Parts: sequence; C-alpha cells; structure tokens
Amino acid sequence: MGRGAQVSPLTRVDDAARRALDVVVSGVGLVLLLPVLGIIALLVKTTSPGPVLFVQERVGRGLVPFRLLKFRTMVADAPARGPAITVGADPRVTAVGAFLRKTKLDELPQLLNVLRGDMSLVGPRPEVPRYVALYGEAERRIFSVRPGITDPSSLLYRDESAVLATYPDPERAYREVVLPHKIAVSLAYADRRTVLSDVGLLVRTALRLVVPGPDPLQRANT
Repeated sequence: MGRGAQVSPLTRVDDAARRALDVVVSGVGLVLLLPVLGIIALLVKTTSPGPVLFVQERVGRGLVPFRLLKFRTMVADAPARGPAITVGADPRVTAVGAFLRKTKLDELPQLLNVLRGDMSLVGPRPEVPRYVALYGEAERRIFSVRPGITDPSSLLYRDESAVLATYPDPERAYREVVLPHKIAVSLAYADRRTVLSDVGLLVRTALRLVVPGPDPLQRANT
C-alpha cells in the first residue's frame, strides 16, 4: 500500500482514549496541584543554589528526543561530581531532594510533558541517549509507544538506587542487568495494555506512594 502497516480501528480508538485520559488528568492535576508545585519550587530554590527544575534530554516515541522535566533533587553541579546514575545514599542529593525522590514528588513537572504530548501517564520510562544507544533491535520496539511517568517496571524498581547499591559496579549492573529487565517488563506490558489497565497502573502507583513496602495490590493477589 506504500503507507506502512495498517492500524486497526480498535487501536486508533484505544490511542485516542489514552491521549484523552492523558490530557484530562494532566491538565486537571496541574491546576489542582498548583499550590503544591509552588511550595516545592520555593523549597528547592531556597535550600540549594541552582535552578528549580532539572531538564534533561530523553528519547521518546519514534526515537524523537525531548526535554524531560523534574524538580531538581541534586546539587547544581552534580554531573561534574559523580556518575550519571544515582546509587544508594548519593551525597549529591540535597536534603529536600531526598524527600522529593522518596515520595516521587520530583516527577510532578512531567505532567507538563504529558500535557504537551512528549509523554503519557503510563508508559516505559524514557532513557537518555547514551543508554538508548545500547538497545538491541528487539528492545527498540519500545519506542513504538509514548514513554510514561509510571509503568510496571517503575513500580518494580521504585527504589532503583538502593538496588544498584548492592552491586560492586552499579553502572555496569544498570547497563547489563537492570536496564534490560526494565525494558523486557515494559515491553510485555505495552503489548497487552488497554486504557483500563493504564488506569489500574495509575491506581497502583498512587497506592505505592502512601503504602510502604511491596506493591499493595500485587501483595493482595499473592
């Protein structure tokens, strides 16, 4: 046909419904959370020199780069002080930053990424170009969907820095163990996801923020 693979009507409807969910939830969320965003911004600015937001290039759907937003949780010159990944009790993390990371409040600015279409609420976590360069052909299939704020691999590796701290070479462990596993988990979910399952993931993610320990729904099903 010369126009690429055909997309089924059901897939089009599912994509449209997911995008509508993204726009509504991120838009309403930004409005409702405006006071919280303001307080966090003030805390970051007054407790550590440097910008409020941490902006980093990530790779999105179709291998298109975009600028991911987070509240800054590390000292402003963190890249010059250590590795690209964060391991254990990283001394570059500020006191406020440690709280934001633990509660995942540092991810809230990504609602803007969702609203403008760079990301989805649910999808594989976007990576930096240096790690994407390591992806194999099968793994690059992950770029057929928008990256997201949360997905099953995000829940599985909620405390990724602590996991990496158990390895003698955290950087190598991330490249050879953690990253391939995260991609496999994300691809498995992406292959079977629906709007309803995305809503379920959002509920599970919200519960993880208020209930410590293992995924509460996963634990209830065991």
